[in-house]
Amino acid sequence: MSAILITGASHGVGRAFAVACAQSGRFSKIILNSGSDKAALEDTARRVSAAGDLVCAFDAGDVSDLAYVRGLRERFGPVDTLVNNAAVSYVGLLTDMAPEDWDRVMRVNVTALYNTCHTYVPDMIRAGGGRILNVSSVWGLAGASCEVAYSASKGAVNAFTKALAKELAPSHIRVNAIAPGILDTRMNAHLSENETAEIRDQIPAGYIASPEEAAQAMLRLLEMPEYFNGEIVRFDGCWI
Repeated sequence: MSAILITGASHGVGRAFAVACAQSGRFSKIILNSGSDKAALEDTARRVSAAGDLVCAFDAGDVSDLAYVRGLRERFGPVDTLVNNAAVSYVGLLTDMAPEDWDRVMRVNVTALYNTCHTYVPDMIRAGGGRILNVSSVWGLAGASCEVAYSASKGAVNAFTKALAKELAPSHIRVNAIAPGILDTRMNAHLSENETAEIRDQIPAGYIASPEEAAQAMLRLLEMPEYFNGEIVRFDGCWI
């Protein structure tokens, strides 16, 4: 049995994935993190506890703060599986974007990966193996107009994933990423019904995936053999 840390677990894919992990029976401890919505995180924890016989710990805090992540490790112990799901987006023209908005996107979407990996990878090395799954986006592969910062940050996630996988493969640690297209989550709630319908019409699969479907894909990626490493896997219904 193993322990897993899931960041960004209060809503959407993070919540669905946490519940799927509990239902899978593969983890003896599930540690949940969220940046700010403590009430929603508590609700996720209740769902996780109800879904399986395991230890569920949770804490609201900013994973872009290295001191916080180190404190999380001290409180709840090491993990052999790390899922970096926490992310924020910004929709608008780059010329209208304030520097503090750019910094926030980069801190949450990129710096947090350094913080969690820097903190938890030494435990994996000592244990002789581990798994890291980063949640990216198709916009990290293709780029999106009016989402320059988000696209840049997810492109960095992809490069981070490939480079760290090469670094850690000799230690039997797998580092992969999933790059979803549009999902039915709070991050896309700003889209109007017409905009959502237009996007749906562009997706050859013919529908927008649910967080639960993405969660199942993420579980499958964690189950892949050790040789499957350094991969960025699109999950977009052949959209991009």
